[in-house]
Amino acid sequence: MGGGVIVDAHHHLWRPERGYTWLDAPGLEAIRRPFTPADLVAETAAAGVTATVLVEGGRCHPDEAAEFLGHAADTPAIAGVVAWADPADPDLAATLAGYRSLRGGDRLVGVRSQVQGDPDPDHLDRPDVRRGLATIAAAGLVFDLVIRADQLPSAARAARALPELSLVLDHCGKPRIDAGEAGLRSWRGPFADLAAQANVTCKLSGLVTEAGPGWTAADLRPFVAVAVAEFGASRLMFGSDWPVCLLAADYRGVLRALDEALPPLPGPDRHEILAGTATRVYRLADRIGPEGAAA
Repeated sequence: MGGGVIVDAHHHLWRPERGYTWLDAPGLEAIRRPFTPADLVAETAAAGVTATVLVEGGRCHPDEAAEFLGHAADTPAIAGVVAWADPADPDLAATLAGYRSLRGGDRLVGVRSQVQGDPDPDHLDRPDVRRGLATIAAAGLVFDLVIRADQLPSAARAARALPELSLVLDHCGKPRIDAGEAGLRSWRGPFADLAAQANVTCKLSGLVTEAGPGWTAADLRPFVAVAVAEFGASRLMFGSDWPVCLLAADYRGVLRALDEALPPLPGPDRHEILAGTATRVYRLADRIGPEGAAA
């Protein structure tokens, strides 16, 4: 995608034996192995990526935060960590303070829970969850939304109710790209309603996986065009979703796909998507320079 700073706002690391039971599902053989900081650095160096944000990987246990923050402390490329925490935890404030006291705790930039795993499309309307989201905002942290398309309306309601909270939508809300025009129609309206909330930003991540086997950049293009139209470049950020992306494309293949799927944009807008937005939203400037410029 040319020279300049690139921030990968969404990737994972894991060792399957440490409790990532979701990797036992059929069809995930390609990613059912350890992915380490050394593996990450090899990929990002080859792709010209400057810095990354390490996101919880579905283990849903607080011990993962200590491990990931330690990785960030030891790996300069990992500029931030989005750790797992349950917003409904009545001791959430203490949990977050505990994370910050860990080695690498200064790299904690956000929190995520596996909302997509709850069958309730209105999960984010629950009073205990809303209280937790307010606690996250008070802690100065971002909340990443990993949600299904049918959960987009509840996310929009939460965003309206908590304007002080910075929300980041992962994977564009997981549209059914593999369903083509029908997937676009069912997703576009709720996605636009969420985008109308000024405290929400969005990751152009996970799209090749949602497109499924045999995808092409042309399959992604209509969905990316909607994301650009609704959020604008200053509220969009690139995420590789590595190593999950390996089910559909390698690391550099994801970058190429984004390059081919984006509409023509001026240089400053491309910079926003590739570095600037993530740098601001996750407050990474002290690690990689202001506005995603190399420090």
